[in-house]
Amino acid sequence: MWMLRSLRVFLVARTGSHPAGSVLRQSPQPRHTFHAGPCLYASASSKELLMKLRRKTGYSFVNCKKALETCGEDLKQAETWLHKQAQKEGWSKAAKLQGRKTKEGLIGLLQEGNTTVLVEVNCETDFVSRNLKFQQLVQQVALGTMMHCQNLKDQLSTYSKGFLNSSELSRLPAGPDREGSLKDHLALAIGRLGENMTLKRAAWVKVPSGFYVGSYVHGVMQSPSLHNVVLGKYGALVICETSEQNANLEDLGRRLGQHVVGMAPLSVGSLDDEPGGEAETKMLSQPYLLDPSITLGQYVQPQGVSVVDFVRFECGEGEEAAETE
Repeated sequence: MWMLRSLRVFLVARTGSHPAGSVLRQSPQPRHTFHAGPCLYASASSKELLMKLRRKTGYSFVNCKKALETCGEDLKQAETWLHKQAQKEGWSKAAKLQGRKTKEGLIGLLQEGNTTVLVEVNCETDFVSRNLKFQQLVQQVALGTMMHCQNLKDQLSTYSKGFLNSSELSRLPAGPDREGSLKDHLALAIGRLGENMTLKRAAWVKVPSGFYVGSYVHGVMQSPSLHNVVLGKYGALVICETSEQNANLEDLGRRLGQHVVGMAPLSVGSLDDEPGGEAETKMLSQPYLLDPSITLGQYVQPQGVSVVDFVRFECGEGEEAAETE
């Protein structure tokens, strides 16, 4: 028996075979190190471009990827391509949604130097009016209107006031650092948010020295990304002539704006108007909103200013009147 075992060990050693049931011990294999080739670097670069385009435009990953592929990974061209596609979709949606009521929306107020603008942009629901994309559209309309006013070459000896209707507003350039018209940006917003929208109207006021524009917006919506544009549901501008420097002009202008929003006068009137009757629609003879025991004229007179004009916007007011008729 011992001779057979010895022979078996001898044969295993010569042939390198192993008997059944024996355990093979393999020496550890060397690990292979893979180096990132050009394809992997290209993939990482594409991913970075995709993320950058997504952050910059807000469009979906699928659309951003398609844009980069279409434009040969050129970021600027891809951004332009995305905007053009979105506008096409927006125009298509706008055509389908045309005619649907736009009773909601926002008033936007912007003041720069001696120029103040008030704009109204409408949508279908209050939910969309609270969306940042819609609020950015209102901001763009205010900026476009401001640029239009500042480009008007006029020598002011007194204040000037103007209005823009929907079609006039639509044709305005979108403003600094933006391509296309306000109508293009409207289509873009319709495509993104899926509601009918309208650029309703705008008013602007420019004043020389010796005049002041008081302003007030009611139902203010705060948004840190909207810079100097104030948004709300009601807005008023009150043009005052002042013969002396008044440290409280800003506060006074805000109070006068509050009165115009709350009391909705139809004209300024005069300090000689008697309260009551038809005078109730005249601003200066109305009971002062914040102190009904006196008229607005009695409140203003000691302040050293004269109210000469005003503008009042109420969001959706025209739509409601049309629906009633």
